[in-house]
Amino acid sequence: MSAPPIRVVIVEDHDMVAEAIALALERSNVRVTARADTMALALAEVTRHRPDVVVLDRRLPDGDGIDLIGELAALGARVLVLTAEATAAVATRVAETGGSGLLLKSSKLDELVVGVHRVASGEAVFDSRLLAGVLDRLTGRVDPAGAALTEREQQTLFLLADGASTREIGVKLGIAHNTVRNHIRNLLQKLGARSKLEAVSIARRQGVID
Repeated sequence: MSAPPIRVVIVEDHDMVAEAIALALERSNVRVTARADTMALALAEVTRHRPDVVVLDRRLPDGDGIDLIGELAALGARVLVLTAEATAAVATRVAETGGSGLLLKSSKLDELVVGVHRVASGEAVFDSRLLAGVLDRLTGRVDPAGAALTEREQQTLFLLADGASTREIGVKLGIAHNTVRNHIRNLLQKLGARSKLEAVSIARRQGVID
């Protein structure tokens, strides 16, 4: 007897991308049970259909898809994140929040199809360019993200946590506005965040700040 099809919900806000993913998956014993283009709709569809795997875009109109992983995993779904770009820190967040993998959108559709099948079978699937960094972080072979911040970046982060604006940070640290922006850009990259608010949240979660 042939194995039952893998049930998948696709969460992607670009219709052409979602359609291409669905067509590729449905050629390989996968049944796409629903599609969603927001985090809110994704949670509703996964609650309704209880898929085996959720293919989850990271950047959605109502937030960062990684923040939804815990709720989706609690519903019994394995979550494979798709994103245009990522660092090892971002991939580690996916793993730490219960995700089963992360692939870059630059990957071939065939790689995505294989990834979905592997995730459905219980494997973890991370882009090969990020895997070593993820393993290092999860096994403690690298310092927490905060340890990689320079003194100025740490000072900037602490002020952001206190609610200071970019201008206020420049005044308090006695540095130019563009220099503050550079510090913020660098600490966002090191923490795997896409906004100042998310950077503060990650830093608190990792114990970098109180």
